[in-house]
Amino acid sequence: MKNDYSKRLHNAIPGGCHTYSRGDDQFPSNAPPILVRGEGAYVYDPEGNRYLDYGMGLRSVNIGYANREVADACNDEIMKGNNLTRASLTELKAAELFCELIPSVEMVKFAKHGSTVTSAAVKLARAYTGKKYIALPYEQPFFSFDDWFIGSTVMNKGVTQETQLLTLRFHYNDIESLKKLYNDYPDQIACVIMEAATTLSPCLGSCDKNNVCNSCPSNHKNFLNQAISLAHENSSLFIMDEMITGFRWHMQGAQTYFGIEPDLSTFGKAMANGLAVAALGGKREVMKLGGILEEGKERVFLTSTTHGAEMSALGAFIKTMEILKTNNVIEHFWDYGNKLMYGMNEISKNLGIHNHFYVEGYPCSPNYITKDKNGNMSLALRTLFAQEMLEKNVIMPYIAVSYSHKNDELKLTLDAVKHALTIYKQALENGSDKYLKSPVIKPVFRKYN
Repeated sequence: MKNDYSKRLHNAIPGGCHTYSRGDDQFPSNAPPILVRGEGAYVYDPEGNRYLDYGMGLRSVNIGYANREVADACNDEIMKGNNLTRASLTELKAAELFCELIPSVEMVKFAKHGSTVTSAAVKLARAYTGKKYIALPYEQPFFSFDDWFIGSTVMNKGVTQETQLLTLRFHYNDIESLKKLYNDYPDQIACVIMEAATTLSPCLGSCDKNNVCNSCPSNHKNFLNQAISLAHENSSLFIMDEMITGFRWHMQGAQTYFGIEPDLSTFGKAMANGLAVAALGGKREVMKLGGILEEGKERVFLTSTTHGAEMSALGAFIKTMEILKTNNVIEHFWDYGNKLMYGMNEISKNLGIHNHFYVEGYPCSPNYITKDKNGNMSLALRTLFAQEMLEKNVIMPYIAVSYSHKNDELKLTLDAVKHALTIYKQALENGSDKYLKSPVIKPVFRKYN
């Protein structure tokens, strides 16, 4: 039956799914190829098997699957008509709420997915500055499916060479590499776009990641503030991509956590507990270029989407923000993440493999690292770990925590980790081939299948 679902998916959909991160090549063979529903922190396959999930809809579900309050808010908007001929009151309320939530945002445009708003931000930066080059970090894997970004990856087939040359790369946490771009392309860079952080910290030294960075006396020296200053010195815009960090690091985004003020920000994923909402927000001076009120001003076709202000999703956004505030959900991410990181690392230490498997990063969004006996990053061992977690009905392609992950889920997870790392230790000693039951997972961004 599993193979049948997989064949049907690939027969009907290029890649077998609508985002490559859900593809067969991203999971061990014992992962369910198709799911029918989710509830809380769990997902279910067609046979009724239940799995504790740490993918959480590619990080988009931050409260929990099928949350009744969010679903009711969504349904209420559907019954108002969902998509009206003029702007809706729900659309206005959502826009005012977003501007109220994020201190750097004075105006906002909604859309249905992240690529739309990051591409709109880049267009706006080019229109505002009159420059053409875009600068982004090597270390951050994805910003858009559009040509301006994909052309800078190894998967650049179908993108013209001229477009590929317009996106420049620098190294995160290396301000000198960004300075070099500005020296090599003087007065030609429209914007710098980056995430605030992944597992890497923008801070100069070691820090307690549980303390908000903006309260640190050295905060003004962190990489993000250096990058903003450098961009502004060169008349460029600074764009903060908060697809992953938004409504996980801090209620006001990672930009508030790290104490920075970008010119433009892009949000998505966890905005509406899994419903499709993305946002481009920023300073009025820049955002108003997409407006229609300044008579005689040359227009910028910023973004125009029929479903961008769909009332059901915006109603879900409004309710999600209410739940995040009322239930202190962001604090839960940090607390649960701390316990999970500590538990997983303790198991690894007790097995004597802590140099080969460990969890790092920020507790609200941890990341596990898999290394072979020589200390090299290993996709084979990552596959093995995920495979053995699935043997205990835990899906952990990465770690996305939700409000529905509680103490019972923590215990279940750590029991599965102890099993998986026991096998992992044996694989370090005897080779992973003896234990792998499936092909090794592959990077999303690779030149060939």
